[in-house]
Amino acid sequence: MKLELRNIEKSFGDKRVLKGVSLTAEGGKAFGLLGRNGAGKTTTIRILMDVFGADSGEVLFDGEPIDYDRVSFGYLPEERGLYPKKKIMEQLTYFAELKGMSRADAVSAIDYWLERLGMTEYRDKRLDTLSKGNQQKIQLVTALAHDPDIVILDEPFSGLDPVNAMLLKDVVKETIKRGKIVLFSSHQMNYIEEFCDSIAIINGGQVVLSGDLNEIKRNYPRNRLVVRSPENQSIARELSDTCELSEDGELIITLSEPRQKPSVMHRLTASYDIDEIKVFEPSLNDIFVEYAESQI
Repeated sequence: MKLELRNIEKSFGDKRVLKGVSLTAEGGKAFGLLGRNGAGKTTTIRILMDVFGADSGEVLFDGEPIDYDRVSFGYLPEERGLYPKKKIMEQLTYFAELKGMSRADAVSAIDYWLERLGMTEYRDKRLDTLSKGNQQKIQLVTALAHDPDIVILDEPFSGLDPVNAMLLKDVVKETIKRGKIVLFSSHQMNYIEEFCDSIAIINGGQVVLSGDLNEIKRNYPRNRLVVRSPENQSIARELSDTCELSEDGELIITLSEPRQKPSVMHRLTASYDIDEIKVFEPSLNDIFVEYAESQI
């Protein structure tokens, strides 16, 4: 499966919100859609899900205009959308039937997911009797019970404790292995790095960076070294003009050109007690800040 957005434009009144957004996501992989608040992520997701149409551009599925009667979506929104006073099984069945499932199939699928997520005991409880994290898991059931082709997860780990976050990680990995298209929208860059093969960063309604995440990192200049040593202060004094201390206590050494790496690494390991020395690779958080810090 392959999902493509091509040159999506959208305005609300005089405000041009999307300015030719294009991206491609494939089945069996996770895609990270990133951007600051107001960058255009939510509008992109709503157009993708046919909540409203684009002014121009197209959404393609396997190379053809997407048929929303045949391609199914599962959506976990950042803002929860379930009914707090209703019993859990009652409303989960209702949402599954809205997605085209028979009642019998809906009940069977929901019972599977409640057990998978450790929520069977809450089957006949009202939603508002559950903790925030457990409500999040119930919302996840609405996104997955009907076995969608495309799963969109908007801040999926918000409010989850470490145990439930690990459980959700396992579910996401299983969903990816089953060949589904999984789209992440999150400000928690560690999760994006863990799951996503490719990313797109939207800034001011435009895609300012997209592609394979590993390739993006490899394309950054390879002229910096990361050093961990109990003699950091001495090293910093020797290399004062080219050295800075990171927040976690590592030294970042910037070289005038990449080919200096072997000689500098040899000199440091010969002169100091070095615990670790490696080429600096930017984190996704570093990349995101660089491309999204100033709004276009």
